[in-house]
Amino acid sequence: MTHRFDPTLLRDYDLRGRVGDTLHVADAWALGRSFGTIVARAGGRHIAVGYDGRLSSPMLEKALVAGLAATGIGVRRIGLGPTPMLYHAEMASDVDGGIQITGSHNPGDQNGFKLVHRHAPFFGDDIQRLGALAAAGDWESGAGHVETVDVMDAYVARMMQGFDGPALRIGWDAGNGAAGPVVEKLAQLLPGEHHLLFTDIDGHFPHHHPDPSQERNLADLRALVLAKQLDFGVAFDGDGDRIGVIDGLGRTIAGDQLLGLFAQIILEKRPGAPVVADVKASQTLFDRIAALGGRPDMWKTGHSHIKSRMKQIGSPLGGETTGHLFFADEYPGYDDGLYAAVRLIRAVGSLGRSLSALHDGMPTSVITPEWRFPVAESRKFAVVADILARLQAAGADICAIDGVRVRTDDGWWLLRASNTEAALVARAESADEAGLARLIAQMDAQLADSGVIRVVSA
Repeated sequence: MTHRFDPTLLRDYDLRGRVGDTLHVADAWALGRSFGTIVARAGGRHIAVGYDGRLSSPMLEKALVAGLAATGIGVRRIGLGPTPMLYHAEMASDVDGGIQITGSHNPGDQNGFKLVHRHAPFFGDDIQRLGALAAAGDWESGAGHVETVDVMDAYVARMMQGFDGPALRIGWDAGNGAAGPVVEKLAQLLPGEHHLLFTDIDGHFPHHHPDPSQERNLADLRALVLAKQLDFGVAFDGDGDRIGVIDGLGRTIAGDQLLGLFAQIILEKRPGAPVVADVKASQTLFDRIAALGGRPDMWKTGHSHIKSRMKQIGSPLGGETTGHLFFADEYPGYDDGLYAAVRLIRAVGSLGRSLSALHDGMPTSVITPEWRFPVAESRKFAVVADILARLQAAGADICAIDGVRVRTDDGWWLLRASNTEAALVARAESADEAGLARLIAQMDAQLADSGVIRVVSA
């Protein structure tokens, strides 16, 4: 028996597709057979499985577990919860891998899988191995034991370990995503006053889509913070590994700005340490890390890439503009939006100023948000390669570690292909509005030469 995945399902750092179109129940079963085979052949015995609150997640989980067990591997079902809870479960000494069924921040009709093996991200060529094993039907066979385990309380306790933060007044928006029950537990344990929004898990996402990197999804949280005059508010994506933050004045604090805030604290304890940020991050962040005595390290976008880079260079802190934050000082180093919220409370206490005041003191520039605009899956990487080739031929100052980041006297602009959507991602930063306008014009001219018109939805 063999199986062929839709080629668009096997992404760079996870599997992601549209349910009923590029992603089917049979894919979940075949993924279980392939990943279980890889873990078993590496001497592994147990794999943890969790899932998010999407409507399709339970049926995919059932098929995935059946596929894993059919390889003879033991399966520990941790149930419905955020992705970092799966990472926590996979850190157990007798667990050799983990899979979270999640569509993360993507639209509700999409879903996918995030994988870890031996406490490290499973991505890149390893994901392509899954497809090769399935196409060949090269699978182990057996009857693995399946058990259900409850890890949520232990996961929450791990986040609270060493907590020394102040009693603050905080708003929490779970967006009806998988983080909801954990938010409720944290609110019971943390000091202060906590106001919760949309903690009931509902795969229809009736209030707003759980993607805190989009301003429109923060409107309810902003209204709550301002109406209640709270210290700040936090929001999470559909699987709880990303955080969005609203300060006490209703202003959004971007992921790279948060990373600069945490760098100030961690570099006091680890002077000279490297801090990893993705290629979309503001230049003010890299300059801030250097000014604090750290070593800024620009790396590829993607949770798997950042985690792997941090391990490679011994970094205690990393992050992405979209709100993935990684703490490897007092925590295992995986991306966890909920833990980031706990650390933010501690940071406010440690720095002795309100988050709004800390926000006021952050370096400023004229910078766009992260723009995403649709480009066909079959074209997106080719468009970036085409633009890169033209710029290299013209002798432009380029960082090509992930897409094209072009540096000029005005600042920089970036184009890269999204690994999770049929889209290109763009951003630009300058010291003033005139410089930003010139950067955007250069970027749009390159896109036009490749037959693409940038159209960004509101």
